Amino acid sequence: MNEIENAPNYIHSTERLDGPSPYILRSARYSQKGRDELTATLTSSTLYVGNLSFYTTEEQIYDLFSKIGPIKTIIMGLDRFSKTPCGFCFVEYANRGDHDNEGHSNAVAAVRYLNGTKLDDRIITMDVDPGFKDGRQYGRGQSGGQAKDEFRDEYDPGRGGYGKRWAQAAKDDEAGMKEMQE
Repeated sequence: MNEIENAPNYIHSTERLDGPSPYILRSARYSQKGRDELTATLTSSTLYVGNLSFYTTEEQIYDLFSKIGPIKTIIMGLDRFSKTPCGFCFVEYANRGDHDNEGHSNAVAAVRYLNGTKLDDRIITMDVDPGFKDGRQYGRGQSGGQAKDEFRDEYDPGRGGYGKRWAQAAKDDEAGMKEMQE
């Protein structure tokens, strides 16, 4: 018997950072659109970057992500109603000359090396995205921002304070107290 057959079965202590996101994998299980998006991530040069501060600028994004390779486009995520930043963006890497796959390689490298980086005192997350389409730059929550921010019940100064629903409930309680005092 050789040494490889007798080697203990080691389990990796970390997961790969450059694979498809759990969101894309879950979507691929349930719909053809999800399977198409999963296939698109295999060649995409676009990143979804999340957990940004509402105050992070395009210049800061450019400074960080251009260290990996040339950037074609940065699209900041906006609140659908107020058109203010709401904590995410898309970064698309450029292909130079005859390097057809360079943008995808740079996107994968960015996920591998920059995921979990601290930017504006926030740990950012990122995934290779199937590709930006117009309309995706707006938040999908009922209040116009990101859906996860509507349910946040703790104070987060980098993301505009309390969650939208929590802030609205506090405002309603305050109005009710004023009526009771009058």
